[in-house]
Amino acid sequence: MSYFFLDEYEHMESYVPGEMPKDREYLKLNANESSYPPSPKVLEAMNSTEVKSMAHYSDPHCMELRKAIGEEYGFPAEQVFVGNGADEVLGFCMMSFFKPGMKVCFPDITYDFYRTYATTYRLNFVQFPLKKDLSIDVEDYVHTDRDVILANPNNPTGKAIPVSDIERIVAQDPKRMVIIDEAYVDYGNESCVDLVRKYSNLVVIQTFSKSRNMPGARIGFAISSADIISDMNKIKFAFNPFNMSTLAIVGGAAAIQDKDYFHRCINEVERVREMFEDALEDMGFGVIRTTTNFAFFHCPDVPAKVLCRELKKSGILVRHYSDQRINEYLRITIGTEEEMKQVLLKLGEIREKQYDRAC
Repeated sequence: MSYFFLDEYEHMESYVPGEMPKDREYLKLNANESSYPPSPKVLEAMNSTEVKSMAHYSDPHCMELRKAIGEEYGFPAEQVFVGNGADEVLGFCMMSFFKPGMKVCFPDITYDFYRTYATTYRLNFVQFPLKKDLSIDVEDYVHTDRDVILANPNNPTGKAIPVSDIERIVAQDPKRMVIIDEAYVDYGNESCVDLVRKYSNLVVIQTFSKSRNMPGARIGFAISSADIISDMNKIKFAFNPFNMSTLAIVGGAAAIQDKDYFHRCINEVERVREMFEDALEDMGFGVIRTTTNFAFFHCPDVPAKVLCRELKKSGILVRHYSDQRINEYLRITIGTEEEMKQVLLKLGEIREKQYDRAC
């Protein structure tokens, strides 16, 4: 730690992405990415002309991408903010609307970045515990006086709450900001984005990293009131006007316009997820059924950390959590049917061995 580093960050726990070891080739199912390529139209859009244009700065207003997203969801570009991934979009929300000491809340088991950002921006944050079944207790968020951040469906549990409950939270206090992170909304869920037409205190964030198969492009967006989006752009232009590359802008616009490919990929992930979850249950695993691009499950006779370790030895990366309430669960991204059959085979082989629960 340098002399100049702020004391308050000395013991901060930074967000830890899914590991990316380089010692061998792995089946990487630990970061909720995608086993499917982006739309072919993305490559068409990222042509030689666009590559040559990288000799100049990208459009700081990102209008081509904002218009394409707005047209897909029925909003003008003025109500769309785009950023270098959904995490950056959330970061701009923090910079724009939250100052040190402000009160915010989110679940105790959820996407770790919320806690990281709350610490970084010195917020007074509370983590409401999930219920025994690992679902969100909506009443906690309806009746709190704090601003709210929720992933819906939640990560890593995969459990969703109805839009009607989101509306109850948003409608309770118009002076309380509600941020809904819909990273996994496309996998069989209803988006709450239409509530933006009715409520000016709602920010809905989505990403191209899951259902659009473009995590490497780093594209996230928010839809909210024109005033909120204007505020965020004001801060963006004071911090990093050129936050999106030319290729991300044109590639993202092409991806969102290819609706047929989008729906084919979604349908395939949902089909394979159901097949994988069914197979896990047939094998005796305990499965929390999700509406996401991942599965969340536990094994009755092998510790989760052992499963994680042995899968890695077999060249398969999955996500294990140290939190006591979920430390017997694994989260695994849904890949192709062939990849998930490979995972099932390895899980079966691991269970044939004997492991001490204290391993």
